[in-house]
Amino acid sequence: MKKIIIVLCLIVSILCINKQPNTSGDTIRFRIIANSNSKSDQQQKKEIVKSISDTLINSNVKTVEEERKYIKAQIPTFEKQINKSTKDYSINYGQNYFPKKEHNGIIYEAGEYESLVITLGQGEGDNFWCILFPPLCMVDENEDIEYKSIIKEVLKKIF
Repeated sequence: MKKIIIVLCLIVSILCINKQPNTSGDTIRFRIIANSNSKSDQQQKKEIVKSISDTLINSNVKTVEEERKYIKAQIPTFEKQINKSTKDYSINYGQNYFPKKEHNGIIYEAGEYESLVITLGQGEGDNFWCILFPPLCMVDENEDIEYKSIIKEVLKKIF
């Protein structure tokens, strides 16, 4: 009987841990929209993503409020970085619309989210997006990351 109760508790815990990520007011999104889907516009977007990401990675903030202040203070730096590639862009930090997204099996619902959005040119191309806070996007795309669940490991040992 004890094993059944333990297993049920573990299953409930796994279900609670594996729920959708927090996309409420405690998150800040980041999006760069390319001018078009041409190879050169997409390459330009990637270069700007790298440049801006390098600045954002070095923020070392611990709270969403610190992240807000940091982003606002860095907008002139972002402008200088973007100006190296193009003069036709806009930066908006505030509430911005994001379409529904699915990434790694997780669905991010469409809606207005606190975010830093950089639109290059006409903004008609594919975009880069991620969640800045908590930091869920500043990972090298070529880096393999494996997430493990302690609860799943315990279940493997029991069975």
